[in-house]
Amino acid sequence: MVPNGWRKTDLSTFISIKHGFAFKSEYFSESGDYILLTPGSFYEVGGYRDQGAKTKYYVGEIPDLYLLSKGELLVAMTEQAAGLLGSTLFVPKSNVYLHNQRLGKIVIEAHEQITKEFLYLTFNAPYARKQISSQSTGTKVKHTSPDKLKSVVCLLPPIDEQRKIAEIISTWDKAISTTECLIDNSKQQKKALMQQLLTGKKRLLDDSGKPFEGEFMRLSMGELANIDKNSLGKKTPNDYEFNYISLSDVETGKISQTLEKHQFSSSPSRARRVISDGDILLATVRPNLQGFAKVKKEHDGMIASTGFSVLTPKKQVSGDYLYHYIFSCHITGQINALVVGSNYPAINSSDVSGLKVYIPSYEEQVKIANVLNNADESLRMLERQLTDLKQEKKALMQQLLTGKRRVKVN
Repeated sequence: MVPNGWRKTDLSTFISIKHGFAFKSEYFSESGDYILLTPGSFYEVGGYRDQGAKTKYYVGEIPDLYLLSKGELLVAMTEQAAGLLGSTLFVPKSNVYLHNQRLGKIVIEAHEQITKEFLYLTFNAPYARKQISSQSTGTKVKHTSPDKLKSVVCLLPPIDEQRKIAEIISTWDKAISTTECLIDNSKQQKKALMQQLLTGKKRLLDDSGKPFEGEFMRLSMGELANIDKNSLGKKTPNDYEFNYISLSDVETGKISQTLEKHQFSSSPSRARRVISDGDILLATVRPNLQGFAKVKKEHDGMIASTGFSVLTPKKQVSGDYLYHYIFSCHITGQINALVVGSNYPAINSSDVSGLKVYIPSYEEQVKIANVLNNADESLRMLERQLTDLKQEKKALMQQLLTGKRRVKVN
């Protein structure tokens, strides 16, 4: 049903879409003045991601018309990143970004009938993305064309209502952007705090109100924790049933809430590590991805992959201190020096046992861990807030862009 005063139409009479240029890979560099925008630069709905080390700089000659200006509207023509085919992005800066062939530049031909901001929202709307996906071609990598994108059917309100809808949704965009900045800042602050507290450069106060004193001890991980203390053996009953934590179930600091259930007789050969509340999982396969996590009460008795080393802290060793320490640059540097293999980079349990840790008295360990735990909790609150904002925006877009909820226009 078309809302009163709106019309149902495709986009062919309102816009044109121009392909980018096929920039030559031999001119890509790790630094430079010009950045090649790709579909991989997009994230979620209409956001730009600075890809850091993955950023492609271009140092060759730049053809005319392919240097982008701030505010120009681009659309992803290939699905370089999952779920982003057909999503749109405003160019964040002028004379910095280049327009390559995997992106289309949208040019509005009928400014009196559609605004750039509403068009941006339309392409990012679920109903439009569904149309784009169904029209796409390709098996390994999906792609689309200007004609197919222009054939997307949308619900078009009057121009004043378009502006009002875009204005309302931009409020959520600003809140999302602000929260993302707060999250980035919190991560940097925690990183700096770890560098100070875990090296003894900054000392906390003891229970008497005086700064802790004494040198940090330098001990091996094997002296501080039991490594792979319990494993399933050959005598395990075939009908023994358990939840299995694979390598793919652990991201940085998080264990998936949806785990596979197995019986021992038909379980993966790697499903052997018995874990308990308070243990620490340290991925020894691709450890640079930091698939490390604390084992909580709800995971007690589960079985983890042998792709993890399971650290069980010994007496007078704070498990939380040890957990935070494995994310420190001191441990990261040691692991990077030990990794072997290019296709399947890994370390072994004896490597983990030999990792060196600087550690203070137990009382100071606990104090340091509490400070870092509080920093983590603040970060989790911001991440939950960000999730809520994105869900609210998604629901609002669904209502406003279909006319189920109308706005008042002065």
